[in-house]
Amino acid sequence: MVKAHVQDLASMGRPITLSNLILTAWDQVRTTLGPKCPYRVGDAVVGDDPFNGRHEGVVMSSRGSSVELGTAAGVFFYDHRQLKRLD
Repeated sequence: MVKAHVQDLASMGRPITLSNLILTAWDQVRTTLGPKCPYRVGDAVVGDDPFNGRHEGVVMSSRGSSVELGTAAGVFFYDHRQLKRLD
């Protein structure tokens, strides 16, 4: 026997538990209140660190407080607090 009407599964949605809702809200609060990097991709900066040394370069990516700095000598990772803008 053939059914004349089939319910669309996309319209049904996914069930949400209270624990998933709380976890999602907590993750949003953590990212909002977490460290923010003042530098954007493409900014020219100087990184000064006792382990990596001093390098001038361009911000390639940033995630949290970590910044990937592309220089002529290679790629270095710095904390955003160790960077300064070029004059």
